[in-house]
Amino acid sequence: MYHDMHTGKWWWQTQKELEREKPGATIIPIILSSDKTQITMFRNKSAYPIYMTIGNIPKDIRRKPSHHAHILLAYLPTTRLDHISNQAARRRTIVNLFHACMSHILKPIHVPGRQGMAISSGDGVVRRGHPILACYVGDYPEQVLVSGTKTGDCHKCDIDHNTLGSKDSPFHLRDLGEILEALALADIDPVGFAKRCSELKMKAVQHPFWEGLPFTNIFHALTPDVLHQLYQGLVKHMIAWIKDAFGTAEIDARCRRLPPNHNMRVFSKGISSLARVSGTEHNQICRFLLGIIIDIRLPNNASSARLVRALRGLLDFLYLTQYPCHTDETLTLLDDALQRFHDNKSIFIDLGIRTQFNLPKLHAYRHYLHMIQQFGTTDNYNTEYTERLHIDLTKDAYRATNHKDEYSQMTLWLERREKMIWHSNYIRWRTSGTDPPQQSPLSMEYLREFKMTKHPSAKAVPLDHIIHDYGATHFRAALARYVVMLSQPDARTRQQVERAAAHIYLPFTSVSVFYKIKFNVVCTDGSKDNATVDSVHVRPECKDQRGKNIPGRFDTVLVNTGDGGDRGVAGESKLIFCSIFSMQYPIGYRVAQVRVVFTIPEQSHDQLVPPRVNIIPQHLAYVEWFTPFATPELHHGMYKISRCFEHGERLASIIPVKNIRRSVHLIPKFGRLVSREWTSSTVLEECNDFFVNPFTDRHAYLTIF
Repeated sequence: MYHDMHTGKWWWQTQKELEREKPGATIIPIILSSDKTQITMFRNKSAYPIYMTIGNIPKDIRRKPSHHAHILLAYLPTTRLDHISNQAARRRTIVNLFHACMSHILKPIHVPGRQGMAISSGDGVVRRGHPILACYVGDYPEQVLVSGTKTGDCHKCDIDHNTLGSKDSPFHLRDLGEILEALALADIDPVGFAKRCSELKMKAVQHPFWEGLPFTNIFHALTPDVLHQLYQGLVKHMIAWIKDAFGTAEIDARCRRLPPNHNMRVFSKGISSLARVSGTEHNQICRFLLGIIIDIRLPNNASSARLVRALRGLLDFLYLTQYPCHTDETLTLLDDALQRFHDNKSIFIDLGIRTQFNLPKLHAYRHYLHMIQQFGTTDNYNTEYTERLHIDLTKDAYRATNHKDEYSQMTLWLERREKMIWHSNYIRWRTSGTDPPQQSPLSMEYLREFKMTKHPSAKAVPLDHIIHDYGATHFRAALARYVVMLSQPDARTRQQVERAAAHIYLPFTSVSVFYKIKFNVVCTDGSKDNATVDSVHVRPECKDQRGKNIPGRFDTVLVNTGDGGDRGVAGESKLIFCSIFSMQYPIGYRVAQVRVVFTIPEQSHDQLVPPRVNIIPQHLAYVEWFTPFATPELHHGMYKISRCFEHGERLASIIPVKNIRRSVHLIPKFGRLVSREWTSSTVLEECNDFFVNPFTDRHAYLTIF
């Protein structure tokens, strides 16, 4: 199982190698990241920070900027060396300047990396630690600069540029020993040095900073980059290719008519007019891209099956890559997803959109599996963290200066800020009186807990309003059947339930309703994260302060109907009593639309259900059911569902809110041309068939398959 950095093979291989030289060593894996960033809106002023963290810190802490697990190591020069008129000489000098600065910065770890240094941990134990450069995090230009390879080539292997787009072309990882031998010629034979570097597909860099670092192979240390290689890489290209294939008008029309969801952004103007699209926006587009192209026909009425399979393969690779924990099984799925993309990508050549796929970022996907095995999952080394660190350690620091001779002021400001944070943390620790945090066992489960407001959103809503304003047509009948199920567990058949329900008297004329269900994460150690990771909106149409109509919103959810686990939707069979009749359906999960979330007046509980028999849950929901999950569709792998009807009426029932697993997003089956009468707020009512969207977030992807 691969998750934190210590579960990767690199750590253990290096430990064995180090133990042969100096037994009793403690490895301190150094993770560096660098990226140039703009610090002003005008005048084009930039900064070039380099950050450091260590792999001994759990990734759950490292990836949270508020935990301050990263430190600013230095600001690198951003000069353009405009006084050098020859552009080739200028580029070489800038590269050599970068490596000279990095050599100076990392000089203190040369000797301790091999000989060791005394370090004390939080428990006061002194160990002999060996700081070793393990990972370098950066985008593709940064990787080329650090490794000294040529732009357009792979920085990890010797594959030919003209075969970068192939899944099966053979390659060999770059030989560090061979490259170090070539670098040794720099001071002895400059001509031979340049020639040998050219043969090895390397730039003639004078003494790169990693040349003398112990136990460091820089070509292995350069890590995958989900943000730039996937979201800002092939995903960006794929969106452009799809717009070329299907046209922007129909795609934009479908984007505008997607139903809302907590994890979805509805692009009210479509996606074709977006400019300077960020990684976050590409992430948002990925969540519905497959669903909106399922039934669009290509020009000349050609089948889009291969294009759909290629996109599904890419999206599977994207989501599997971001798993926080991997096993050999999930890594096999990762490789299979990439293979499916390569098997079908030729559709873009047939359509005349592409002539080849020799993209370094596409080829980099072939190294992901190996890198996860070496250094753990990709959330150990994500450039998103670097982008976020720019705010705290560069941009905020610059704003605190007078913008003249800013670097000395920035470093002083950061030093003082660090000391204040340390002191604040120390005071909090001494006054809290809490036990030290315990290492929680690793789990692939995403435990969630629903949370309701203390007070209802609307009190004493008449039952007639529940029926007409909320659309809960069979509210009274469904509630009567639910009361029978609680008070008479022996009632098994449809006739028994209906006879008993006919005699149920509801001793109230109104209920209190809630407009939102929130979901929080429950950590494996039992603690709770207060951040809302999902929500379900259930509210009728209303007017704002200006008298403008706000459409009602009744979200769809995934309901645990029996033995629904953490992953998968299938199960056995069970009998359920709905508002109209009883039916058999699979145990596991099922999609429903929530019409109202309510509580029964407490004073009526004893009149409805004897206390000795059962307890009425505090929060209940009236839901309308969709058909059970069947077999995923062949090409796109999504589940197709429809509303359940009997005698022209929607099937509905009352369920406890605790049975709701999460919200779920449904993508309408648009057909060849989307109906222009549909809107985002009405499409759930006007469309009959839907596809269950597994890409709204990683939790949905793990649950719905």
